[in-house]
Amino acid sequence: MSKIKIFALGGLNEDGKNMYIVTVDKDIFVFDAGLKYPKDRLLGIDYIIPNFDYLKENRKRIKGIFLSHGHESNMGALSDILMDLPDIPIYGLKYTIETLKLQLDLDEVKALNLNIIKPNVKLNFGLCSIIPIPVTHSIPDSTLYVLNTRDGSIVYGGDFIFDPTMTNHFATDIGRLAYIGKQNVLCLMTESMYAERDGFTSPKHRVSSFIRNVLHDNENRIIMSVLPAHIYRIQEIFDEVSKTNRKIVIMGKMFQDIINMSINLNYLTINPEKIGTLSNLNDKGVVVLVSDLKDKPYANLERILRGNDKYISLTPDDTIFITEPMYMGVEKRMVMIMDEFARKKINVIALSNKEHLLFHPSKEDLMLMINMMHPKYYFPVKGNYKDQVKNADLAFKLGIKRENILLKQNGDIVTFVNGKLQDSQEKFKTDEVLIDGKSQNDVGELVLKDREMLAEAGIVLVTATLDKKTKEILAGPEILTRGFIYVKDNMDVLKESSVISERIIKNNTSGSFVDYNTIKQEIRSNLGKYFYEQTECRPMIITVIGEV
Repeated sequence: MSKIKIFALGGLNEDGKNMYIVTVDKDIFVFDAGLKYPKDRLLGIDYIIPNFDYLKENRKRIKGIFLSHGHESNMGALSDILMDLPDIPIYGLKYTIETLKLQLDLDEVKALNLNIIKPNVKLNFGLCSIIPIPVTHSIPDSTLYVLNTRDGSIVYGGDFIFDPTMTNHFATDIGRLAYIGKQNVLCLMTESMYAERDGFTSPKHRVSSFIRNVLHDNENRIIMSVLPAHIYRIQEIFDEVSKTNRKIVIMGKMFQDIINMSINLNYLTINPEKIGTLSNLNDKGVVVLVSDLKDKPYANLERILRGNDKYISLTPDDTIFITEPMYMGVEKRMVMIMDEFARKKINVIALSNKEHLLFHPSKEDLMLMINMMHPKYYFPVKGNYKDQVKNADLAFKLGIKRENILLKQNGDIVTFVNGKLQDSQEKFKTDEVLIDGKSQNDVGELVLKDREMLAEAGIVLVTATLDKKTKEILAGPEILTRGFIYVKDNMDVLKESSVISERIIKNNTSGSFVDYNTIKQEIRSNLGKYFYEQTECRPMIITVIGEV
């Protein structure tokens, strides 16, 4: 029999950054490797990924990273992981791997072991096996994974909804799911984002009629912001535009590559006559699709807003249409952008996140999945902890014992021995890696604290020049500020700051030896206290003393 451990490096009590580890004896199976966007103030951080030192330390035991679908919250960390582990096996259905290839090319990262797998085709790994089963999501080839062990199967649900109208690459294999549920499901892991929403997510995820109304009510140019990986939404847009005389212009090379790949592989059905070029950008009624990269949500809209876009200049007749409801992690940024468009008298339309939903399971979807799987143990994942609790309540309502419902946080280890849950307080230390721009290195807390100080209180620069021999002050001290106080209204504060600095310099230059570190520390300490007394702010203080 087996010893099985399950824990998350990311994805619990948060939105995004999904990475779940299942160990079966000595074998390690990794499900998803995602990123999340920083909340509140960005402070220069573009995105956050799980600390993957565990993967580095256990590289030889890892059978693979199994991707449920091609969204950033589920595979956005792979460029960073593959920088250190280029030969780690990556598995996914065709569209997922093709999307990953585009992102890796953009990031200039090499992957040596990408594997395209087929739906419902078993992959054998010694005494274990994995079966990918298609589920419905906003991107083609989304999958649920069944990890078969000698003690039963571990089912990782990925992102899914139930909608019988979704066909082909978006369809759920209900029959296969029902078959798995008749076997021995040891543990079911399903997402929790919409666990407190009543009913099924369908049909609130479909917005064709809303798009149709936007096209009907706005006869001039419409600039639509879309998420590049939400292929179902893009198909809805093309379907509705095809019923009009409008053309569509696709902006951005990466976005164009995704759409071209989707068309070539028959994941998108588009009338090529409807696709315009840059020469159509200012046509009356043209639809312009703009999208963003993983590290800069809404960056293209913001560039257009600022008047910095190379091709698009706003006019009062334009309409901005954000085609996805607001999602976690970018709420403030989205509201800010919408507000600034409104200030410019530009018509801006966005989907309500109450009336329109993303492709995540609501209560009835979750309960249907639980009923089909008949799991012995239930593990709510993906979402804030309150959502995990709501998800757990659904499982209890359906008859799963409280002691068999696993409410955990990142790093908490669930252990099964011979198919039975073991009482354990074992915990794996988890952490986050903060990614700033193109840097693959963790920015760290000290850098963030400096950025926070600069953002809140600004900087003060104290400069002075001394005679190299006599140590007398030849120039300064001069006080320069940025982001601290309005200089014209606070000249007395700056003059007093110069007097304090001059006194400290003279007190420490009376002898032949000058300790410049002592001068800098005293200036920082004394000016810090003075500034706080006068302004209740603590700016960053930097002292530069030169000799001539």
